[in-house]
Amino acid sequence: MAKDEAKKVVYSGTINVNNNGVEEIGQPDIHQEMRRLEDENKVMLHTLRRLEEETVLLRELFNKANGELSNIKKPALLVADLISVVEDKAVIKLPNGNKFYSFISPDISGLQSGDSVLVDQKGLNVVQRINVNAQTEVEKFVIIQKPKESWKEIGGLKKEIQEVKEVIELPLKKPELFKKVGIQPPKGVLLYGPPGTGKTLLAKAVAHSTNATFIEVVGSELVQKFIGEGAKLVKDIFALARSKAPSIVFIDELDALAATRMDTGTSGEREVNRTFMQLLSEVDGFKALDDVKIIGATNRLDILDPAIIRPGRLDRLIEVSLPDEEGREEVLKVHTRSMNLQKVNVKEIAKKMENFSGAEIRAACTEAGFFAIRDNRDHVTKDDFLQAIEKVRFEDLEDEDHQKLFG
Repeated sequence: MAKDEAKKVVYSGTINVNNNGVEEIGQPDIHQEMRRLEDENKVMLHTLRRLEEETVLLRELFNKANGELSNIKKPALLVADLISVVEDKAVIKLPNGNKFYSFISPDISGLQSGDSVLVDQKGLNVVQRINVNAQTEVEKFVIIQKPKESWKEIGGLKKEIQEVKEVIELPLKKPELFKKVGIQPPKGVLLYGPPGTGKTLLAKAVAHSTNATFIEVVGSELVQKFIGEGAKLVKDIFALARSKAPSIVFIDELDALAATRMDTGTSGEREVNRTFMQLLSEVDGFKALDDVKIIGATNRLDILDPAIIRPGRLDRLIEVSLPDEEGREEVLKVHTRSMNLQKVNVKEIAKKMENFSGAEIRAACTEAGFFAIRDNRDHVTKDDFLQAIEKVRFEDLEDEDHQKLFG
């Protein structure tokens, strides 16, 4: 037993060799061992802390993924209109027109006729009330920021600008003048003429000059797929215009909606006619001095229905034709105002742009700038404009030939 204890003591000590070659047993270095253990403890604590942080992060990622998966698995709810309420049951109407007698969830209270509700797809029971803005569909037609185009940026349309100011701008700014004179201003105007002559620019400029809400819509956007949707959209747009008065409703490409009605046609054409009749009724619903004005624009006056341009509706017809030589010079000055020109006679260049519209003049200025950039110059010369004019005119001839061949 004593021998075993002696062995244990020898093993726990430190063996040293002296100068004579004799092994000596020394005491262990306790402080060094404690430092080593403390270092190991710190490393383990740091590792444990890092693992805990990773665990928390992984748990959050798991919960997020699990929540997204649960939402994906949930069935979608249908939006329905509440027709009437009878105790704990209700008559609902789905978007396709079908009506159902459904149960109401006990968690919902205070439902009234006309509310929008959510129903489950299987049982069609009312599970939640939802607040749906009736103007959500038409809010996209409202331009919150007024157009930046001003009267100064329009050249060669002095007569047209004067008429638009009289019909649209003056009634909105000074309606008392018309009351004193004893006349009623037109409800709207129709701008017609070839493409690129500045019809849309006139509408944006008058919206810029007034503090009116500018509602811009293309005629084809009012033609919807299902029966009655286009007419409802027209009604909502004009209701929005009344609520945000003073306002200007600008209908571009009016011929897509207000073409001459025919006795026979497809179901799609009949739906267009329904939308058009709703437009006529909305225009007739305005009073003469209401703070809502209508501006229509079209390239095809010949195909418009006479009902839209009769007196009392869009009864002021303003033709926006191709500019003459003086007008082309004014338009050219507008578009070259910020260009670096050298030895360019604007009047001479305008003479060579015969039968050019405002859009084509602007395109010629842009092409002249490209010719200068290709030659690595920072200024535009007369030759650049001459080449640009020939290029734009050649493209126009190609378009005319294509229309003759293919319509």
